[in-house]
Amino acid sequence: MARFQDSLALDTLGGFWDIVPMSVQIHTNKEGNGTVVQLQGKVDATSAPSVEQALVGVIDQGEKRLVLDCAGLDFISSAGLRSLLLAVKKMKAAGGGISLAALQPNVKEVFDISGFSALFTIHGSRADALK
Repeated sequence: MARFQDSLALDTLGGFWDIVPMSVQIHTNKEGNGTVVQLQGKVDATSAPSVEQALVGVIDQGEKRLVLDCAGLDFISSAGLRSLLLAVKKMKAAGGGISLAALQPNVKEVFDISGFSALFTIHGSRADALK
């Protein structure tokens, strides 16, 4: 799948090229003593359920340390914040924690203005979050 600007991707289906909406890419990897979920693109009303499902899936597997690598996250809406809120509540109830890493300035501003910065430990880089 080739990625294009404006949240579109080109995908082959049955030998034909189709343009399909794609606002976020989610990559999950076990690293060290935690799991890293890398978000790339935009978390909006369309993609928030997928993000929530990915995060809750990791928590349901028993993970106690989760790092959200936001270096590639360009935008987060209130729907995206809601998904993260549900995940952090579930993680805290399970006795674990969620850290954010490498927030872009515009995304960090959304977290600061909304008060969500207080819910997470925020690190400048993925490496720092995994220490």
